[in-house]
Order: sequence, then C-alpha cells, then structure tokens
Amino acid sequence: MEEALKQDTATLTTDWKAIRNQFPVLKREIKGNPLVYLDNGASSQMPQRVIDRINDYHSNEHANVHRGIHTLSQEGTDAFEAARTKVKDFINARHLEEIIYTTGTTDSINLVANSYGRKHFREGDEIILSAMEHHANIVPWQMVAEETGAKIKVIPMTDEGELVMEEFHNLLSERTKMVGVLHVSNALGTVNPVEEIIEAAHANDIPVLIDGAQAVPHAVVDVQKLDVDFYAFSAHKMCGPTGFGILYGKKELLEDMPPYRGGGDMIDKVTFEKTTWNDLPHKFEAGTPPIAAGVGFAETIDFLNEVGMENIAAREQELLDYATAELSKIDGLKIVGTAKNKASVISFLLEGIHPTDAGTILDQKGIAVRTGHHCAQPIMDHFNIPGTARASISFYNNKEDVDRLVEGIKYVKEFF
Repeated sequence: MEEALKQDTATLTTDWKAIRNQFPVLKREIKGNPLVYLDNGASSQMPQRVIDRINDYHSNEHANVHRGIHTLSQEGTDAFEAARTKVKDFINARHLEEIIYTTGTTDSINLVANSYGRKHFREGDEIILSAMEHHANIVPWQMVAEETGAKIKVIPMTDEGELVMEEFHNLLSERTKMVGVLHVSNALGTVNPVEEIIEAAHANDIPVLIDGAQAVPHAVVDVQKLDVDFYAFSAHKMCGPTGFGILYGKKELLEDMPPYRGGGDMIDKVTFEKTTWNDLPHKFEAGTPPIAAGVGFAETIDFLNEVGMENIAAREQELLDYATAELSKIDGLKIVGTAKNKASVISFLLEGIHPTDAGTILDQKGIAVRTGHHCAQPIMDHFNIPGTARASISFYNNKEDVDRLVEGIKYVKEFF
C-alpha cells in the first residue's frame, strides 16, 4: 500500500478527463454551481457502466439466486457469483471460498467479532485496537468483550496521526486474542504499517483483522502478500453500489467459525432437532442477498482493473500533494493528520469557524465535503476538537476541483 501510494506520476498517460466523463453525477449543478464532489471517503460515485449493468440486471435477469432451475435464476446466479471470482483475483485471495459476501465493512467486522470472538474469547482475554479506528471497528468488539469478559487495549497515536508502534509491540501478550486495525484512516488519511502489525501479531500466534474500507479503493491490496487473517471492505467506497461488501478470511479460520446468521442458503439439512451448515462461503450468507449490488460490483471491478489500481494510486497521490500545498497557503487553516504516509484525505479546521458552518457555506458553492467526527470520535477526543471538515479525493477529481475548494474556503472566511 505504502509503495503504491508513492509511485511516480511522470509516466502516467491515462486520459483522466475521459474517465471523469464516465461519472454522470459530476455533470450536475448544485445551487447554480458545478458540483465539486470531495466526499469520496464516505461514498464514491458510480460510473455509467455500473449503473447500466445494475439496470440491465433489473430489466432482464432479475430472479432469486442459488435456488432456481429456471433460466432467469441461473443467469442471475452466474452474474452474482461472477463477482466472487473477480474479488478473489482483485485482492489475490488463495481460495474462492475465502470471499464472503456481506452488506459492507461494518457487517464484515460484526461477522468476525461475533462468530470468531464469541467462540474464542474468554474472561481476561485482550483485543488490541488502535486509537484511530472507525466506530465500526470499535463497537462490535466492545459488545463481544462485554459478553465474554475480554478487554480492549488501544494502540496510541501521535499528534501527527501516526500509531506509536513501540507501544503496540508492548501491548502484545499471551492474553491477546485479536488485533483489529484499519489500513487507512478515514478521518486522517494515515496509511498504517499493517505489514509490521500482522508480522508481529503472527509471531505471537494472534490473528489480525484489517479494516480495508479506505485502502482497497486507492491502491493494490494483496491479502496473500499481507498474510492477513481477515480483511474487510465495501463496494460503495470503490465506485460500486451501496449495501454490498466483502469479508476475506483465511479458509481454515472460516471453516472453524460458526455461522453468524441463520436462515435460507446457509444450511445443509434442517430438522427441528438439528441443523447442519452449508459449505463455505455460503455458511455465512443467510437469506436472499443484495443480488443487483453484487452484479454491479462485478462490473465495478472490471472498471477499476481497466483504469488500473497503480494508475489510481499515482493519480490520487498527485492530487493529494497539490491539494495539501494549496490548502497550506490559506491563513488560519490547520490540517489535522500529517502522517508521512497518507492516502488522499485532508481533514482541516478553520480558525474561529465551526466545521459544520464551513461545510454548509461550501455547499452553497456546490462543493461537497464531509464535516463532523467522521465516525471516529476517539480521534477527535485526542485532538480535543468537535470534528473537522474533510476533503476526500478520488481519481476522477482534478486540480480544478481543488482550486474550487480553495476559493470556496476563502469565501467561507470572508463570510464569517
């Protein structure tokens, strides 16, 4: 991840204008101004081809999957399951059964916390998280810890927004039963040293879950190279549909875990006396899934592969560098999160102006940024602030978007 984010942009020949034109929403006007969409960390936009693929499924292929022998069901099943193979290749998983469909990163983490945690955690066991986690990688562990008697330990971070790795190594002990860390901070943009974290945890026979929601959209992720045990991410943050996500898990761990939810499709045989479970990956996929979203996600991966994740990483680094330099010139603007290794996220404060007020005025100029605590309240507590304004950049943005943001912020300062 770190290497991908640092690639030289000099050799890029990608037609970014043509790629941008594939996103219909970017042609919108908001309150009389062309849209500048800089809220990609919350949800990225979809290219027209993904929208068309979802509409085509609804128009021509819609039927429930896995259970029908008729043509529509078989076509729908084939299209839905194609996504699994594409995800496997996209993150370089070893086995197809290691790709579990969920509703998103939050659902994926809840699955591991409940299924793995309830089986393996005991009174006095410890779960290590980091100070910069998204709430989705805090609350599920808290709930399971309360039930099992386990305790949560926290890796501290610096004022630059980097993990204190010496403290992480000191936290590891025979009581540690899980390490859960995000790959990239949604609130700070920090790229965490997950390779070091995984290696250290494995040296102590401790499994690791990585929240990859903000990493997979921005650079190449290879789960075999990482040797990670669980890796979670969401389609809607990588130009795909909402309501669909992935949990990657090592096959041997998933086979040992009990189902998280019960219902149709995750069963082998059901009687009132006993139920046996379906094989992986279906053991964890109860009920009718979000079929259209899965079909759309398959198209999304094709699109990303055609653009090239290496190109995406380099493009976003170029835009991040430009935006950081331009925003740093504004008097009274403070960037929150200045780690050496960052993804394309800039959180900032304006002296004397509440982030929500700044975001409201920027919206009047057609500029979409996120304001608040970004579902990362412990980070805000660390800096003793209520929240930030956050501009999160995607490869379909351009320098003109950054220039509009700069002008918008200057207008905010004049307004107040």
